[in-house]
Amino acid sequence: MRTRRRPVPALLCFAALAFAALTLLAARPLSAERPPSAADPIRLRVDLTDATRRLIHASLEIPVHPGEVTLFYPKWIPGEHGPTGPIQNVAGLRVSANGRTLPWRRDLVEMYAIRVLVPEGARMLDVSLDFLLSGDVAGFTFGASSTSNLAVLNWNQVLFYPTGFPVETLVYEAAVKLPPGWSYGTALPVARESGGWIEFKPAPLVTLIDSPVNAGRYFRTIALAPEISPRHLLHIAADSREATDMPREEEQHYHRLVREALALFGAHHYREYHFLYTLSDHVPFFGLEHHESSDNRGKERSLIDEDQEVRMADLLPHEFAHSWNGKYRRPADLATPNYEVPMQTDLLWVYEGLTQYLGWILASRSGLLNPEQARDYLAETAAALDNEPGRTWRPLLDTAVSAQFLYGAERSWDAWRRGVDFYDESLLFWLEADAIIRAESKGQRSLDDFCRRFHGGESGPPAVKPYTFEDVVATMNEVQPYDWRKFFTERVVDVQPRAPLGGITRGGWKLTYSDSASAYQKTLEKARKRFDFKYSLGLYLNDEGEVLDALPKSSAVLAGMSPGMKLIAVNGKQWTDDVLREAIRAAARSRAPIEILAQNGEFYATYKIDYKGGERYPKLVRVEGAPDLLSRDLAPLAATGSGTKR
Repeated sequence: MRTRRRPVPALLCFAALAFAALTLLAARPLSAERPPSAADPIRLRVDLTDATRRLIHASLEIPVHPGEVTLFYPKWIPGEHGPTGPIQNVAGLRVSANGRTLPWRRDLVEMYAIRVLVPEGARMLDVSLDFLLSGDVAGFTFGASSTSNLAVLNWNQVLFYPTGFPVETLVYEAAVKLPPGWSYGTALPVARESGGWIEFKPAPLVTLIDSPVNAGRYFRTIALAPEISPRHLLHIAADSREATDMPREEEQHYHRLVREALALFGAHHYREYHFLYTLSDHVPFFGLEHHESSDNRGKERSLIDEDQEVRMADLLPHEFAHSWNGKYRRPADLATPNYEVPMQTDLLWVYEGLTQYLGWILASRSGLLNPEQARDYLAETAAALDNEPGRTWRPLLDTAVSAQFLYGAERSWDAWRRGVDFYDESLLFWLEADAIIRAESKGQRSLDDFCRRFHGGESGPPAVKPYTFEDVVATMNEVQPYDWRKFFTERVVDVQPRAPLGGITRGGWKLTYSDSASAYQKTLEKARKRFDFKYSLGLYLNDEGEVLDALPKSSAVLAGMSPGMKLIAVNGKQWTDDVLREAIRAAARSRAPIEILAQNGEFYATYKIDYKGGERYPKLVRVEGAPDLLSRDLAPLAATGSGTKR
């Protein structure tokens, strides 16, 4: 996931049974139930015709035996690294059998589970529900997923499953109905289309939940790298027809992305791969990985606006790489047997961190980032982490272990708290590992060889091959003998007051600061509508002058400023980002303090900031005479028009 939670259905109870019996059922352990036959498929029908009004209607037919049944609403969603199943958005839940409504009772402890008593003679439970789509342009799959012109369906939001046996033995016959005139994309094989319904071939529950659908009025499908088998399809659903009209040059980068990924890993683990790309200003920006597809969401103009293109450059590469690193090879504690068992996230520095590295590498190798932009990306990442005071108390490992609540943490004082740093900081030390392998092997091997050995293998359909920390260390030593256990322990487990910049320095570059922003930094400012003054005053602002974050002990914080304030004026002049930049430059010449009038709630105050250092923006510069390993990392592997390595 790129970047960072749900309810449980009910057990059916015969209406004649007393409410007290349901209370007793709610207290029983989930393991006490008698499971239905796993050979009988569950029928699921999902009506998306009201998705434009943020409503999804769903019905299930669940084979059961008489007696106790527990239905579970998926709670721990793969890739979201937390108990994120949006159970709070389930409404209108009704359970019946043989035409008779049955009472249900939510478990008093595990609230994603509902219990029902199935009456004698009943062999099927009929469950109906509505799912209330969020309008919040934040969050992941539980955020906004529909507009008047498009929708994304995540199956886990509209189903329950009976507990008591392995979820891989549960088979669902799913169907979806779209608004008239809409088209769709998904990795699920289609059985037939009839009467406005799209019926999919029977699929195990794990495959169904792993195969979202995007659909829309303005829709386009592009076959990527068509010379390669199996197929790789890009499905674009947007809020306007213009937004789907990706320039030919940009399209070529996505063709190259497929070729570069296959050249890197040497094998694939999917029947086909489907990039679902949903473009709207009314959905959250994020990506979520799946084995045979990815759910990618961005601004409406992400494919036709140059600034947005650069901002989104590593999103699809990151999620695509997850098919190998995260789905096929998965930490053992994340490969849970069902959606009830909590996931342990201590290896997210491999799952997400290595993928962050791979997304950056593949974005460069495919041309989505040019070499200068790729270096500026790295400089931004390194500077942010190297200036983060929270690293003096919180080890990187704890950011991974704490992922389930850090994803939802506020932005304010983020540099002191630390957020989900296992993404970007792991990128830095995986880059360092690559430089060590290259140096120790005298240029014969690189981290690419680890990826091919660890994630490659034989091509075939989806499979999960769990791993442990010991497996990572062992494979790294097979690629290049080194004390990898110590290497990872120092960077992940130990508190490190400085960021791991060895990959930059060993790669022939160094992190410095410039008095002018690069073209890449200016592009990100326009695309994000954010202004980064962290390395001068210590402030991170949005385009309305709100202080989103501040660095402790920076000049602005020492003057009394903090996150949550809003800049009104700078040196007596109405605030704009250009006015603030000029004040920073003037202070370096005149030595006078910068005076900022700021609003803090309903109160106003003037803050005098004693800062003389001028503007500062991170930048990488070459170390004269040192081998340029970084440029070798960013260079393409695949020959033009093929998936073979040069």
